[in-house]
Amino acid sequence: MNQVTNLSIIVLTLNEEENIAQCLGSVADISDDIFVVDSGSTDRTLELARRWTSNIVIHDFHGYSAQRNWALRNLPFRYEWVLFLDADEFVSPELKNELHSTLGGRTTVAGFYLPRKLIFQEKWIRFGGYYPTWILRLVKHRQATCEDRKVNEHLIVTGATGKLRGDLIHNDKKGITAWISRHNAYATLEALELIESMERSPSNRNAVQPSFWSTQVERRRWLRERVWNRFPPLVRPCLYFIYRYFVLGGLLDGRAGFTYHFMQALWFPLLIDVKFLEMRRSGRR
Repeated sequence: MNQVTNLSIIVLTLNEEENIAQCLGSVADISDDIFVVDSGSTDRTLELARRWTSNIVIHDFHGYSAQRNWALRNLPFRYEWVLFLDADEFVSPELKNELHSTLGGRTTVAGFYLPRKLIFQEKWIRFGGYYPTWILRLVKHRQATCEDRKVNEHLIVTGATGKLRGDLIHNDKKGITAWISRHNAYATLEALELIESMERSPSNRNAVQPSFWSTQVERRRWLRERVWNRFPPLVRPCLYFIYRYFVLGGLLDGRAGFTYHFMQALWFPLLIDVKFLEMRRSGRR
């Protein structure tokens, strides 16, 4: 395959030696403008990354949204199209071909949603509402920004969007201990986000706008703000797990699927609620 001549790539990293080769190796033949933005790795992440690109930038981490926006505003991109990848994601062959054909021509949209396919313990999590998860990751950098949110942040573009069909595959190789540690940190940020959202007007934020009848991202934001937040803490995680696992068929994902749906749809939101209640009671942030 010839290189895509209109695509820059950004990968944010922090101690990703288990994942970085899988990620960068999947895009080395479709872009000659790959940037790794690292926030202080102490493992072999940068050593491994240099096998694929010399564009390695060290920048202090002040939040996921701030890091993405800094990259959009400060990196010397060769091309107008930018693909954001997490270090534990890689591009499927089908998506490679689609990127080549789509960006090789003319398009009037400002961004593309990609379907993310989740692999957990070597198992594709196909059910429970997790596939496809549509995420806006391919954008024209001059028309893009990242919403102001502590975690679970999304890109926003000025202009129309489209969809590509090739999968962006999420396959974290760090194991369950790292997964739990990471989601413990995410739960703290989500609890803070929930408290702060109760104290401010949504119109004052650069954020995804909740809308039931729009994109999947906006519909999920609507459900979170208009439905989820109105259910009692500690009760809503139980209802959510029942919905994901039984109503949406998560039980069809087998043993690995049970582990994932239990941890993601019950344990994680329950942890958020426990932290939220503790913060609200103590007044500590």
